[in-house]
Amino acid sequence: MIRQIAGLVAEQNGAMSLGPKLMMRQSQSLVMTPQLLQAIKLLQFSSQELQSFIEEELERNPMLERDSRSDEAPIAPEAPRDDTALNAEPGDWAGEELPADRATLERETGTDFENAFPDEAVSDQLAPQGDSPFWNLSGGGGGGVSLDGDDPNLEAFCAAASTLHEHLDNQLGCTDTDDLTRLIAQQILDQIDQTGYLLEPLETMAERLGVPLARCEIALELVQGFDPVGIGARNLAECLRLQLRERDRLDPAMAALIDNLDLLGKREFIQLRKLCGVDQEDLAEMIAEIRRLDPKPGLIFGATLIDPVTPDVFVRATPDGGWQVELNSDALPRVVANKSFYARVSGKKSQDGQQKEVRTFIDEAWTNANWIVRSLEQRARTILKVASEIVRQQDAFFTYGVAHLRPLNLKTIADQVSLHESTISRVTANKFMATPRGLFEMKYFFSTAIASSDGGEALSSEAVRFRIRQLIDAEAPNAVLSDDALVDKLKEIGIDIARRTVAKYREGMGIASSSIRRREKLAAHPQARAS
Repeated sequence: MIRQIAGLVAEQNGAMSLGPKLMMRQSQSLVMTPQLLQAIKLLQFSSQELQSFIEEELERNPMLERDSRSDEAPIAPEAPRDDTALNAEPGDWAGEELPADRATLERETGTDFENAFPDEAVSDQLAPQGDSPFWNLSGGGGGGVSLDGDDPNLEAFCAAASTLHEHLDNQLGCTDTDDLTRLIAQQILDQIDQTGYLLEPLETMAERLGVPLARCEIALELVQGFDPVGIGARNLAECLRLQLRERDRLDPAMAALIDNLDLLGKREFIQLRKLCGVDQEDLAEMIAEIRRLDPKPGLIFGATLIDPVTPDVFVRATPDGGWQVELNSDALPRVVANKSFYARVSGKKSQDGQQKEVRTFIDEAWTNANWIVRSLEQRARTILKVASEIVRQQDAFFTYGVAHLRPLNLKTIADQVSLHESTISRVTANKFMATPRGLFEMKYFFSTAIASSDGGEALSSEAVRFRIRQLIDAEAPNAVLSDDALVDKLKEIGIDIARRTVAKYREGMGIASSSIRRREKLAAHPQARAS
């Protein structure tokens, strides 16, 4: 019995032993190949990003070339130029061969060209462009002078955009001051941010540099005299004060208004009139003067250029009342895989040591070129398919306007076009649609649903925002609608939302509260107060 128990224990220990084993197992998994990752990346690119990517691939892949057959019309052969025809009447040389030498030209035209121009000029004008030093200097007759024979690059003559700190450093270098003030001013320039404000307190800087505070104030006054006006200010009030002083508009009333910017932000116009000692008309002019100032003067330097938005899809109305959706051909790069070049290169024999490497490079370049072409075609078809479904779902928006925008989510589009929601998200990201109602990003048409109070069709959150803005724009100065009043007004037209939702939408659109709006409208329409 003991032996049997020991044998069983030994078998169990052997079955539970931990050691290296060789096993075969079959399973399924999703493998993201480099080609698949590239196709996904192309799908979510904007038109500008796609153009940049294709330009890089054209430089890197010799098997990929630009396809210009569809956007370049055939050019008719240009007739040979001959300056003698300039003085002839139409039809004089019709059907005849032009005279080749000067003697024949003089005899047939009866004109003496001996003193008209030297022989060198004749040879220069009649010679081919590539055989004369004159044409070499003219860059092939393109109208511009280029010593290297290439067309002039206008971008090479454009000055680079100057940054704010470079602009200030140049002004400091031209300033006649002592060395200590110059060093302190340089420290002040280093502490100015991109908007033009001084970040470090002047007291802290004086302690850090070990100089009297008065010397720092002198250096700051020097910097605040630089261009643009308002630079080096420590707060908004000082920035505005510097600009008003430059315009000679900093009178006591305006100074009092600048010292009470918090009241101006709260629209406390009655209290501001008392503090400034002015009437309503003067206060309105002072506020208009402040609005013309620049609260961030440093932003005019080093501002990034914003590329214009290129629509990916055009939506046009058809005579039968429908909508035509088509891709923007200008936003689609046209490239092809160069089959003839691949056949010529792949057929050549290389040296033994380089045969394998060259063959591998050629095959990889050819495969990548074909994959890029197919990915671009698939991307175009997918964008067109999704855009067409969006237009079909939002037909009421294109016909009647924003108030009729339907709630829409990614799943609805994905189910209709048989794609995954993540694909729809990538397709609609950074893609724009040009419509008769304006230019919209495709994601604009996706919004949450808000239930209707009368049991009707749900409304889009964007349509609700539009309704709120309509009600606020139509309110009278002496009857400004509060958020609760807006809730009641929306219920009357079948929109049932909470007060906090109205407040969230109103603040998201940058609309002030009812109390601030009332003060603004009463100040703009004083006759409403009397009524």
